[in-house]
Amino acid sequence: MNRIFLDVHALQTVPPSNLNRDDTGAPKTAVYGGVPRARISSQAWKRATRTYFGDEYLLEPSELGVRTKKVVEVVAERIAALDPALSRETTLMLADETVKATGLKTEVPKRKADAAKESAADAPAPEAKYLVFLSARQLDGLARLALDGAADIAAFLKEKANKDKAKEIADSRHSVDIALFGRMVADAADFNVDAAVQVAHAISVHRVENESDYYTAVDDENTEEETGAGMIGTVDFNSATLYRYAALGVHQLAANLGQGLRDDEPRTEPVRRAVEAFVHSFVASLPTGKINTFGHHTLPDAVVVKLRTTRPISFVAAFEEPVRGDQGGHVREASDRLAAYVPDIERAYGERESTLTWVLRVGPNTLKLADLGTESDTLGELVTAVGRAVTERLEKPA
Repeated sequence: MNRIFLDVHALQTVPPSNLNRDDTGAPKTAVYGGVPRARISSQAWKRATRTYFGDEYLLEPSELGVRTKKVVEVVAERIAALDPALSRETTLMLADETVKATGLKTEVPKRKADAAKESAADAPAPEAKYLVFLSARQLDGLARLALDGAADIAAFLKEKANKDKAKEIADSRHSVDIALFGRMVADAADFNVDAAVQVAHAISVHRVENESDYYTAVDDENTEEETGAGMIGTVDFNSATLYRYAALGVHQLAANLGQGLRDDEPRTEPVRRAVEAFVHSFVASLPTGKINTFGHHTLPDAVVVKLRTTRPISFVAAFEEPVRGDQGGHVREASDRLAAYVPDIERAYGERESTLTWVLRVGPNTLKLADLGTESDTLGELVTAVGRAVTERLEKPA
């Protein structure tokens, strides 16, 4: 298969906010170009992207996965839906045995077991020792397999063919989010899925210093004789124009999805849907750290998407020298920097002829970016154009 890479670049300004906290509660930072920058971790934006798929109905539930330690309970719920006559104890037992047959390890958390003994409650469900990422189709398949051996699940799963079937179910027909972001299980390497997406830590294009907000909360029932606040505290924040970047290996995505999620469509169709959903979600999603405090609801000022056959390229070096913002803002200078840097690096490394480029931008400050490629009026238009181009490249003979 042809190597196909999709790069997504965005400039996004956020007001005073604390999207992603460190262990002290302060916004995360990094030093780049010798100065401190605001930073949003890759994990924070990957989580926001993944949840956006379902929240905005970009993908069907059957195309998505579940990441949880409570995999036994999740499979048990599916078993109960298939056979409501089974007791909770039976469905949990069937689910636990089937999950363990895949190679995953489960146990009842000691804290929950002790609490159940003290309160004489039902025995808690076993849990995986780590977060497990399974697709909806994998969970459904495990539930059906458990019911096939319900008469004697232990004997059923001792048979090599049935145990192999459990492993096959858990490692085929991956959901879009598993195919994109991968899956790692430390003690079951065969279970791992190489991620098709790499997401960079978003950093500010300029120097940033964290600030602190001192706040008070008033007790509504205070009488006139009582003085002082009911609560006082501080919250750290910053504001920044961020450079965001993600790289998607379309060929890896296609390999992860295999023959696709549906039997009645060509292999390129689920890849196209996945690419479109990812581009849309990565651009439009937003980490929600302290969002009730700051209401930092913004969208990117500019998005540049590139489709190439060589290797991914981040343009973060355009901001190694921090934007100064002498005129009071950062978006215009950041856009001008990017507009000058992109053609220069592609000229130097011979990237232009094999690369397709789309641009989505807002306002006069981003005007120079329009010359980088085909300009889209809306995010939907850009997403559709990218999906069409990906399909055409996938269909070309290697």
